[in-house]
Amino acid sequence: MPPPGAPYTAGAVALLSTKADDIARMLEDEIVSGLIPPGVVLRQEQLSERFDVSRTPIREALRRLAALGLVSFVPNRGVRVRTISRDELREAFLVRAELEGLATALATTRMSEADLATLRGAELRFADLTTEMRRKAREGIDDGALAIEWMQANHAFHDVIYEAAGAPYLASLARGARRTFTAQVTWSARGELDDLYLRNERQHQAILAAIAAGSPDGARAVAREHVLASGRLLEAILDLVESRARSRG
Repeated sequence: MPPPGAPYTAGAVALLSTKADDIARMLEDEIVSGLIPPGVVLRQEQLSERFDVSRTPIREALRRLAALGLVSFVPNRGVRVRTISRDELREAFLVRAELEGLATALATTRMSEADLATLRGAELRFADLTTEMRRKAREGIDDGALAIEWMQANHAFHDVIYEAAGAPYLASLARGARRTFTAQVTWSARGELDDLYLRNERQHQAILAAIAAGSPDGARAVAREHVLASGRLLEAILDLVESRARSRG
């Protein structure tokens, strides 16, 4: 890194951008998985120490998270992880459902045998991690690393579909729409999430079967219902969590 006051070379700028990208991706995963819960203030000095970098890539990473709607800048307070409202949650799932359905229908008509094999592999990995997540959820075990790995496996399954759809703009919109805050319930509702994990696994299997059968309409319907069912269940879990909080208060 150049000394203070010295101009940045093209290489230095690229390095800073790469660091910012890496930091933003790590923080995004931790926020969406619930490892960093809503309402937490992200302080630049702490992040700088954690990632062993200057504040410059930290500031850039936080700007990127703000552009994704994951954090908001609070005057004189720092950067706070956003809490999504019920209306925003409901709307996000409605949008996601339509985008997932369209992407899956397109992918069904364009998916090669190699793509289908990749999708099967992604589904198997997701199933294995789901089994482990269900076990830990039932036992009330918090495992942030596993939650991130499970979420990434979930995204990997859908990413195969997005790529096969051959519609980059649609894929970009779909990836953006899935940044929905399930974090409010990830650690506060443990055993209740067992149903969510099981449904996700079974619905992934149904999506794979519809694509393999070459049925774009069927694949679209299953993918759409997959997202809507997850949204309904998450709202029910939020109701339960809030009811518990009121009873304790």
